[in-house]
Amino acid sequence: MKKLFVFAVTAATIFVGATVTNVSFMSTAQASTALAQNLCTYVEGDDRLRMRQRLREDRVQLRRVYTGIVCNGKTLLQFAMENGSSDIGEFISSQLPGSVLEESGDLEWAESNGYGSSAIADAIRARIGG
Repeated sequence: MKKLFVFAVTAATIFVGATVTNVSFMSTAQASTALAQNLCTYVEGDDRLRMRQRLREDRVQLRRVYTGIVCNGKTLLQFAMENGSSDIGEFISSQLPGSVLEESGDLEWAESNGYGSSAIADAIRARIGG
């Protein structure tokens, strides 16, 4: 009887451990989706303060997630230019390394779509050094 009890407790511990791992995986995916949706909303509303708070709460650096977030098929900076959200666009460009800005093609996109003279494009140029 004692062996059966030990086996049952061990099996339950292993099962609970597996369940917790799956749940944390799912909540991580849901959290990243929620973060992306929130960041797009903050860009659309030009709400720099709330974006900074959300990034701080989630302990996320914008440079780590920038390339993975797409808002209506555009990068965060392109979405900011389309919506006239210059405050948050300048903030985003200040948080990203120049190499990421060059690789993203945001400046080229801005120039080819009529946003080349925007404050965000100027901030990107300043960050890239050109």
